[in-house]
Amino acid sequence: MTALVVLLALFAAPYTEAGARAHLEAMRKDSRRGMSIDPVDGEYFYRITQELKAKRVLEIGTSIGYSSGWFAMALKKTGGRLITLEIDPDRQAEAKRTFETLGVSDIVDTRLCNALFEVMKIDGPLDIVFIDAWKPDYLKYYGLVLPKVRSGGVILAHNTKNAAGPMAEFLAKIQNDPAVKTVFLPESIQGLSISTKR
Repeated sequence: MTALVVLLALFAAPYTEAGARAHLEAMRKDSRRGMSIDPVDGEYFYRITQELKAKRVLEIGTSIGYSSGWFAMALKKTGGRLITLEIDPDRQAEAKRTFETLGVSDIVDTRLCNALFEVMKIDGPLDIVFIDAWKPDYLKYYGLVLPKVRSGGVILAHNTKNAAGPMAEFLAKIQNDPAVKTVFLPESIQGLSISTKR
């Protein structure tokens, strides 16, 4: 554990789920919240993380930490940890502040990096991978993470409705790959694919 992680843990807000949910709601009302999931997706992340008793979750594309917060709330219950990757330093800095406010810094490993390279350094098995990054690269991310996901684990991908064009090859792959069974969250506004590894 690095000195920075220790300091963040010392000064982080005490965690309560009610407090975390209140902060996530406030983030949704903030006009700067761009590039975030919708609450319906977040509630699904919260449920699936607990259903799978997930211990290791990887998020590709942190943005400001809104989606991470939903995973982290569930991981507080399962005893797991989140690794989240972000290429933009300003967004990563804001995400770190989000994690401190939520009181989840102790279970979040946030990395400023090019995810295409960083993913190769992360060992499996992973219970959940969430992809919400540069859309034309989704297929590359899928190929990198699939071998690391355990049987019964899931690969989630965001924006399958509102950005389907740039993701066409990825969408075709996940619906035809015998290694996974893919469904889509019907209530997701922007679109969420759920690929369960066989």
